[in-house]
Amino acid sequence: QSLPPTLTSASLCAHLCPSSHSPHSLTGREVLTPFPGLGTDAAPAQGDTHLKQCDLLKLSRRQKQLCRREPGLAETLRDAAHLGLLECQFQFRQERAGGQKGFKETAFLYAVSSAALTHTLARACSAGRMERCTCDDSPGLQSRQAWQWGVCGDNLKYSTKFLNNFLGPKKGSKDLRARADAHNTHVGMKAVKSGLRTTCKCHGVSGSCAVRTCWKQLSPFRETGQVLKLRYDSAVKVSSATNEALGRLELWVPARPGSPAKGLAPRPGDLVYMEDSPSFCRPSKYSPGTAGRVCSREASCSSLCCGRGYDTQSRLVAFSCHCQVQWCCYVECQQCVQEELVYTCKP
Repeated sequence: QSLPPTLTSASLCAHLCPSSHSPHSLTGREVLTPFPGLGTDAAPAQGDTHLKQCDLLKLSRRQKQLCRREPGLAETLRDAAHLGLLECQFQFRQERAGGQKGFKETAFLYAVSSAALTHTLARACSAGRMERCTCDDSPGLQSRQAWQWGVCGDNLKYSTKFLNNFLGPKKGSKDLRARADAHNTHVGMKAVKSGLRTTCKCHGVSGSCAVRTCWKQLSPFRETGQVLKLRYDSAVKVSSATNEALGRLELWVPARPGSPAKGLAPRPGDLVYMEDSPSFCRPSKYSPGTAGRVCSREASCSSLCCGRGYDTQSRLVAFSCHCQVQWCCYVECQQCVQEELVYTCKP
């Protein structure tokens, strides 16, 4: 069963998370730029431009109607896809992975994609990119004063409410796979919520805190990705059980063999999966394999390359060096070149 053709949380990065032939490995120092050129004066797309952007996205009829009513949404959805894909690539940069069935990797895919949607929409509201939402308006937070001081709370409340409606109930919700996908989607949303913090700024004479402005702010998305990766590492395998009171199938974690305890429902924060993952070493309908994947000789080449070995190539990398501050107001650097070794898995 392939991922759905319309926009669910996971169809944002519906193929293998890591690029199997990426020429460079990710280090964690990359700057995530989900909002290219974004400033507080960024305006939502207007008129025909917005409608055309919605038409270009792979959406269901209902989602397309919602998109056309929300200027700025189409661009925000593309930003979320970019953010989710970068995080997928980073978190699985040293691992074999694929995602088209009920595997652990698919569970992470749904969670990180819904988290990217939630995070990006909340940020788009506070940045003024959405016409129907603005700064966070949680009770007790001085959002109006915060806006006057040039800060604006991330509107997670609107983001979560809108996305629950936009993603909608999954068709065939009685199906185990659909219920697992919906569960993992909500795990991603909750991971973003857990990173919401109250930030305050003092105003007053000589730095005193006579006046304090507070607002809600999301943690960097890399932190959310790390939380979800930890939950991927401890994901639980589920089967189905009939809830006689409700008359429907429910997700169920079977008891371990020999354990006197009965099976339990998965916890709200657990990522869940239904099938054990294949090795992903060789090309298949689930994965392009690991041939050509960039690896770390010390950390991951042995696992990623599945015992096939790896090739070593050298390349020249330019970087700024010998930088000096010049009077009065600029930094002058020289351009240096160094050799770098790159390791890639053999076919």
